[in-house]
Amino acid sequence: MTPAPNAELSLKGASGHPSGRILDRFAHPAPPRTQRARILSVFLPFAGCPQRCLFCNQPAQTGAAPEPLEAVYARLTALLNDTGQEAPQELAFYGGTFTALPAPWPRRFLELAGPHLASGRLTRLRCSTRPDALSAPLLAELKSLGLSLVELGVQSFNDAALAACQRGYGGAAAHQACELVRAMGLDLGVQLMPGLPGQTVAAFREDIARTVALGPQLTRLYPCLVLADTRLAELWRDGAYVPWPLDATVDELARALLALWTGGIPTARIGLAEQEGLEILAGPRHPALGQLARSRALFLFIRQRLRQLPAPPFLLLAPRRLQGEILGQKNALAGDYAALGLEVRLWDEPDLALYARD
Repeated sequence: MTPAPNAELSLKGASGHPSGRILDRFAHPAPPRTQRARILSVFLPFAGCPQRCLFCNQPAQTGAAPEPLEAVYARLTALLNDTGQEAPQELAFYGGTFTALPAPWPRRFLELAGPHLASGRLTRLRCSTRPDALSAPLLAELKSLGLSLVELGVQSFNDAALAACQRGYGGAAAHQACELVRAMGLDLGVQLMPGLPGQTVAAFREDIARTVALGPQLTRLYPCLVLADTRLAELWRDGAYVPWPLDATVDELARALLALWTGGIPTARIGLAEQEGLEILAGPRHPALGQLARSRALFLFIRQRLRQLPAPPFLLLAPRRLQGEILGQKNALAGDYAALGLEVRLWDEPDLALYARD
């Protein structure tokens, strides 16, 4: 029986603990988090987008309505000149297709940020864009103006899913765009959307394998949701699209996370941030989706290590900081650990450990 999460075990000293030995001691498999500056986000809903994808409702997703680029520029100027703003910060251009903004806007935005980057007020410039809106000369120009990270809304490398979503490019083009970003000496971010129309579980697993092989600096995983005022909502109402169930989505996200962790690739976000005005009609929605996926991924990792050791029973020792993650939300994974023959207890050490009881 798994003890309550607040049960503690001290292995310091000669008594007061079960007789046995530590067989395996290991760190959390996720890449360690580095200290990063706060992000100053500039949203450009639909700006530069060649078309509106069937799953997209950017004003509702970002909480920002489309507006003239001059207005965005004026507001950013005021923000950067506000000495009361917390510093340092990263400046990120999200939404829309930054590299497809009409000239000279990409250059104007980066030139505006340039002096603040040189002074240290800004630590990094990043943007999000589409895979089919890149070229080597354009990336070279933007890099010369201080851009250092490009997040690509790949969504999938699968041709069938991309065609069903009318993205306008295929898997080969998406892969080539990722390679181009890396070849230009820029950091790469890859955004994927499991559960897209036309996408199978096997196709998503292949997306993750290809992403790991590319070795991006970060990933974002946004399970496909049916948002109001989208073409996907019409397909859903007609029965032409069925979202992935929540449980199956969590399982696939966990598998994906474990593969990314093994590849040393961090995941910056899991799931769409819900906010006022965002009407979600259907799909794998949960306020703690990221925690559910991380907890399940950690369980899968521990199960892998357990299989390399002698037969149970074992004691699983976990640092207190993982109390909310190790057993999952509302101790949902307690039964899964018990089925492995594991008791879960907390201790003062920073690592996890599998402990054999004599």
